[in-house]
Amino acid sequence: QVQLVESGGGLVQAGGSLRLSCAASESIFSIKDMGWYRQAPEKERELVVLIGSGGYKDYADSVKGRFTVSRYYPNNTMFLQMDSLKPEDTAVYQCRISTWSNDYWGQGTQVTVSS
Repeated sequence: QVQLVESGGGLVQAGGSLRLSCAASESIFSIKDMGWYRQAPEKERELVVLIGSGGYKDYADSVKGRFTVSRYYPNNTMFLQMDSLKPEDTAVYQCRISTWSNDYWGQGTQVTVSS
Protein backbone atom coordinates (compact mmCIF):
# COMPACT_ATOMS: atom_id res chain seq x y z
CA GLN A 1 0.00 0.00 0.00
CA VAL A 2 1.37 3.38 -0.99
CA GLN A 3 1.98 5.74 1.90
CA LEU A 4 2.36 9.49 1.71
CA VAL A 5 4.49 11.25 4.29
CA GLU A 6 4.35 14.99 4.87
CA SER A 7 7.12 16.91 6.55
CA GLY A 8 8.16 20.49 7.10
CA GLY A 9 5.45 21.69 9.45
CA GLY A 10 6.18 23.59 12.61
CA LEU A 11 5.75 26.80 14.54
CA VAL A 12 6.45 30.09 12.81
CA GLN A 13 5.69 33.74 13.48
CA ALA A 14 3.25 35.64 11.32
CA GLY A 15 4.96 36.80 8.16
CA GLY A 16 7.30 33.85 8.15
CA SER A 17 7.67 30.95 5.75
CA LEU A 18 7.52 27.18 5.78
CA ARG A 19 8.05 24.58 3.06
CA LEU A 20 6.05 21.38 3.25
CA SER A 21 6.99 18.19 1.45
CA CYS A 22 4.90 15.18 0.49
CA ALA A 23 6.75 12.02 -0.45
CA ALA A 24 5.35 8.70 -1.59
CA SER A 25 6.73 5.39 -0.31
CA GLU A 26 6.80 4.00 -3.84
CA SER A 27 6.20 5.10 -7.38
CA ILE A 28 2.65 6.06 -8.31
CA PHE A 29 1.59 5.72 -11.90
CA SER A 30 -1.31 7.17 -13.83
CA ILE A 31 -1.81 10.08 -11.46
CA LYS A 32 -5.06 11.91 -11.98
CA ASP A 33 -4.43 14.84 -9.69
CA MET A 34 -2.64 15.92 -6.52
CA GLY A 35 -3.49 18.37 -3.82
CA TRP A 36 -2.81 19.93 -0.47
CA TYR A 37 -5.57 20.29 2.08
CA ARG A 38 -5.80 21.73 5.55
CA GLN A 39 -8.05 21.45 8.53
CA ALA A 40 -8.13 23.95 11.34
CA PRO A 41 -9.60 23.10 14.76
CA GLU A 42 -13.39 22.85 14.66
CA LYS A 43 -13.45 23.56 10.93
CA GLU A 44 -13.99 21.38 7.90
CA ARG A 45 -11.10 20.28 5.75
CA GLU A 46 -10.52 22.66 2.88
CA LEU A 47 -8.60 22.46 -0.36
CA VAL A 48 -5.51 24.62 -0.41
CA VAL A 49 -4.28 23.88 -3.91
CA LEU A 50 -4.96 21.33 -6.61
CA ILE A 51 -2.58 20.16 -9.35
CA GLY A 52 -4.64 18.76 -12.19
CA SER A 53 -3.62 16.05 -14.63
CA GLY A 54 -2.71 18.69 -17.20
CA GLY A 55 -0.48 20.44 -14.73
CA TYR A 56 -2.77 23.37 -14.03
CA LYS A 57 -2.75 24.66 -10.47
CA ASP A 58 -5.81 25.92 -8.69
CA TYR A 59 -5.27 27.79 -5.44
CA ALA A 60 -7.78 28.70 -2.79
CA ASP A 61 -8.41 32.44 -2.79
CA SER A 62 -7.13 32.68 0.78
CA VAL A 63 -3.61 31.54 -0.22
CA LYS A 64 -3.21 33.00 -3.70
CA GLY A 65 -0.03 35.00 -4.02
CA ARG A 66 1.39 33.55 -0.81
CA PHE A 67 1.56 29.79 -1.37
CA THR A 68 3.29 28.02 -4.26
CA VAL A 69 2.93 24.34 -5.09
CA SER A 70 5.49 22.39 -7.07
CA ARG A 71 5.99 18.83 -8.12
CA TYR A 72 9.17 16.86 -8.67
CA TYR A 73 8.13 14.50 -11.41
CA PRO A 74 10.76 11.73 -11.14
CA ASN A 75 9.30 10.54 -7.86
CA ASN A 76 6.11 12.58 -7.63
CA THR A 77 7.22 14.46 -4.56
CA MET A 78 5.08 17.50 -3.98
CA PHE A 79 6.07 20.68 -2.19
CA LEU A 80 4.13 23.59 -0.77
CA GLN A 81 6.06 26.80 -0.23
CA MET A 82 4.13 28.95 2.20
CA ASP A 83 5.17 32.60 2.53
CA SER A 84 3.68 35.55 4.40
CA LEU A 85 2.01 33.16 6.78
CA LYS A 86 -0.92 34.37 8.84
CA PRO A 87 -2.38 33.05 12.10
CA GLU A 88 -5.42 31.89 10.13
CA ASP A 89 -3.16 29.51 8.20
CA THR A 90 -2.79 27.46 11.37
CA ALA A 91 -4.03 23.94 10.59
CA VAL A 92 -3.04 20.36 9.94
CA TYR A 93 -1.91 20.13 6.33
CA GLN A 94 -2.40 16.92 4.37
CA CYS A 95 -1.39 15.91 0.89
CA ARG A 96 -3.38 13.71 -1.45
CA ILE A 97 -2.41 11.90 -4.64
CA SER A 98 -5.14 10.25 -6.68
CA THR A 99 -5.01 7.81 -9.53
CA TRP A 100 -8.06 6.80 -11.50
CA SER A 101 -8.68 3.99 -9.00
CA ASN A 102 -7.16 5.06 -5.68
CA ASP A 103 -6.86 8.03 -3.37
CA TYR A 104 -3.78 8.23 -1.16
CA TRP A 105 -3.58 10.56 1.83
CA GLY A 106 -0.77 11.54 4.13
CA GLN A 107 -1.15 11.61 7.89
CA GLY A 108 -0.80 15.38 8.07
CA THR A 109 1.69 17.85 9.45
CA GLN A 110 0.87 20.62 11.91
CA VAL A 111 1.46 24.22 10.92
CA THR A 112 1.09 26.80 13.66
CA VAL A 113 1.44 30.50 12.96
CA SER A 114 1.75 32.77 15.98
CA SER A 115 0.68 36.41 15.93
